[in-house]
Amino acid sequence: MDENPLRTLDSFELLKLGKASVTVGSLTTGLLIVLAALFAARITSAGLRRLRQKAGGNAASLYVVEKVAGYTLVVVGVMAGLSTMGLDLTSLTVFAGALGVGVGLGLQGVIKDFASGVSLVFERLVAVGDFVELPNGGRGVVHEIGPRATRIRTNDSTDIIVPNSVLVNDQVINWTLRGTNRRLRVPFVTAFGTDKEKVREAVLKAAKAAPFTSPDDATRRAQVWLVGYGESSLKFELVVWPTVEAVRRPAAIFAAYTWLIDDALREAGIEIPYPQRDIRLRGLFGEEGEEAMASLRLEPAARRRKASKAARIGSSNDAAADLEREDPEEAPKVPPPPERR
Repeated sequence: MDENPLRTLDSFELLKLGKASVTVGSLTTGLLIVLAALFAARITSAGLRRLRQKAGGNAASLYVVEKVAGYTLVVVGVMAGLSTMGLDLTSLTVFAGALGVGVGLGLQGVIKDFASGVSLVFERLVAVGDFVELPNGGRGVVHEIGPRATRIRTNDSTDIIVPNSVLVNDQVINWTLRGTNRRLRVPFVTAFGTDKEKVREAVLKAAKAAPFTSPDDATRRAQVWLVGYGESSLKFELVVWPTVEAVRRPAAIFAAYTWLIDDALREAGIEIPYPQRDIRLRGLFGEEGEEAMASLRLEPAARRRKASKAARIGSSNDAAADLEREDPEEAPKVPPPPERR
């Protein structure tokens, strides 16, 4: 009876490693197992990702489960595939040693980033949804922590790919680590002789009326500090606590408060200093005072302030409007996670 050609092909030996031999059948079966493990890891990760997007405060924990489950399925699948091929994993000591030398020489950076990614997933000092500031000044929301790199999306809708080792080894500012708001200092100046209490009342009224300012409580409240003297000015700072959503847009929130301060000072008639020289006009061709100013076609200060106030009606704060913008590609807003210890 003739031998079945398929069975002959299945038992055809491709290579021999010590006492183990790899045949066409074992190789095919091993590859199918690896592909099945990769497919299962992708399906599992996709399911957990959709569940994480619908979850509330446990979203960060589900992200850890998603990554660990994916990595575990891939590793188990590869090991099972190699074993099915007929390879004795204990006999690969020499190969593992050679691979270790290669890793030490050529793949040191990749392994370093991978180990840092595992550390990020478990320590959760930087988690998906956090707003971070990098050592080079880049800022954005963490959207994904991968095996080698982390994807951070800025407020300008650009993606920054950061090696995981940078987030672990360098000093990174996490603005939303515990899901709370942060204090912001906005400097501004006024002319010498300005009523400090009037400045304080005007600026605080404008800041507290803004929708992106957190309400005052026992420990956090908006303040105005006099911090120093300039060449021709008093230096103040608005010390304020923006909301968590506003903290994620530091450039816009700083610009919004600066705009509000300028509007408040102008509305209160408080002078904003600038380099100037005082010229006293005693007489011009026999005329003095307003008659001399009229000859020079100069407008009285009271009329000039009235015109300036009328021109200020309807001031549009673009930065404040930007704080209300929702980025459709931004990480979904979820309730703050439990406090990390």
